[in-house]
Amino acid sequence: MKDRELVVDLRDRPMETLNDFWDAVAEPCGLPEWFGRNLDAWSDTVHARGISEVIDSHDPLVVHVDQQGLFEGGCRPS
Repeated sequence: MKDRELVVDLRDRPMETLNDFWDAVAEPCGLPEWFGRNLDAWSDTVHARGISEVIDSHDPLVVHVDQQGLFEGGCRPS
């Protein structure tokens, strides 16, 4: 049986690059050291499951971020 939702609150944390995001979600989401740190790996982790026991044991995953830096409207990661 899955626990209730997993909420990762990254508001008030600077997110200028995707590396900032991966650093911020790695521990609370239980990402393994070998995690790919790319959007394909993230999709596999969240949708296909089997990579993170933490994510697998919750449904759904909710990540809160501020709309600035990497998540600012119209901003594309470099």
